[in-house]
Amino acid sequence: MLTGLARSNAFVGLNARMDHVLEEQGFNLVAALFGAPEGDKAHLPDAGYALIVHRLVLDFIARRLPGPGSEVLAQELRFLGDPAVGDGITVSGTVTARPSDDTATLGIEVACQRGRLAEGTATLRLPAHPVSFRPEGRPDIVLHRHRHLEHLMARSAEAPALIAAVAWPCDRDSLLGALQAMGHGALRPILVGPRAAIEAVAAATDASLDGAELVEAEDPHSAAVSAVRLCREGRAEALMKGSLHTDELMAAVVAREGGLRGLRRISHVFAMDVPTYPKPLFVTDAAINIAPDLATKADIIQNAVDMLRALGAERPKVAILSAVETVNLKIPGTLDAAVLCKMADRGQITNAVLDGPLAFDNAISRAAAVTKKISSPVAGEADILLAPNLEAGNMLAKQLSYLAGADSAGIVLGARVPIILTSRADSVTSRLASVAIAQLLATARRRGSGA
Repeated sequence: MLTGLARSNAFVGLNARMDHVLEEQGFNLVAALFGAPEGDKAHLPDAGYALIVHRLVLDFIARRLPGPGSEVLAQELRFLGDPAVGDGITVSGTVTARPSDDTATLGIEVACQRGRLAEGTATLRLPAHPVSFRPEGRPDIVLHRHRHLEHLMARSAEAPALIAAVAWPCDRDSLLGALQAMGHGALRPILVGPRAAIEAVAAATDASLDGAELVEAEDPHSAAVSAVRLCREGRAEALMKGSLHTDELMAAVVAREGGLRGLRRISHVFAMDVPTYPKPLFVTDAAINIAPDLATKADIIQNAVDMLRALGAERPKVAILSAVETVNLKIPGTLDAAVLCKMADRGQITNAVLDGPLAFDNAISRAAAVTKKISSPVAGEADILLAPNLEAGNMLAKQLSYLAGADSAGIVLGARVPIILTSRADSVTSRLASVAIAQLLATARRRGSGA
């Protein structure tokens, strides 16, 4: 509980100080307000730095001296230096005058380890009686930025363009997704479908097909088979879903004759960019395997681990999710989790750190794990979340997207080539990020080090 001064207690000479560490989010918020690039200190205007210092002074007045209930009548600051991310800031203030019974003047100084950043005065109206408030009631500000997917796309920009067979791109979204990726230099699409229909969609959207190869196919089934054949023959490095149903595409992929089956079960991974999580979060399997058994879960984990290694993570941390964090004979998923962890101990799942069962809160929150006395190298730091079944995985991914403001990319693993699954609901960022992941996987495979 914070309690402010009443006017009768604000005597001349009263002083206080407050310490603060400047975090990146504050600079990113100012960058968003002023339209500057996120985190780019060089592009913040002088008014942006002034806003950061003003916020510190107002916070000091509202919380420390005089505290809750005071009203700022006038403020004059002289700025002497620019703040920076990581600065340890001290705001100090002293009551220098009482112009009237209900007002006070503060002398204020803002300093960091590099010296003074600002100094000045503030004139305040004080409440007649002390005012209190609970500090935990203050709202948080969450910036919905998607830097993790952007970093992936920046890395993929250094890789060669991906040659992808696009099966049945016969509506606006599926065709523009491929053409946008081509425009960014990430994709060299082979469009598989009826030439007349594809050209009509391109004309209706004022999109150019220059640079894209067209392969004729009369129906979605034929397009899926032809696109898979292009991948088998090595003419394409990846397969991309157009406007046909996922089942039609995957039927051609898993066909025993002419398909793209690999050595492991095929599985899907969502790469989630959650604004409140400090790194990319990968959710699997949310689209392919409905009720995976133990052997399938082992393949799902290994597929995701190999993908993250191709993306640069040396030993990804895998949280095997359940409703609880202890083995319970009545919850089969907890038994699978225990066995999967032992399989990793015995080298049956490689190049990863596994733990489970873990409830979702323990998997992504170190504080939750500490509260429940869970000692784990994965808890609170998970890279990969293994869902117990498709329903749970799908709901989890969509909740992160629609409630937590996450953006996502989707990829299917375990086949001979990466498979890019896109949805009409996907944003441009999601589409480009999905292509970027496939691009990085294809590059790793060319080097013999990928999934």
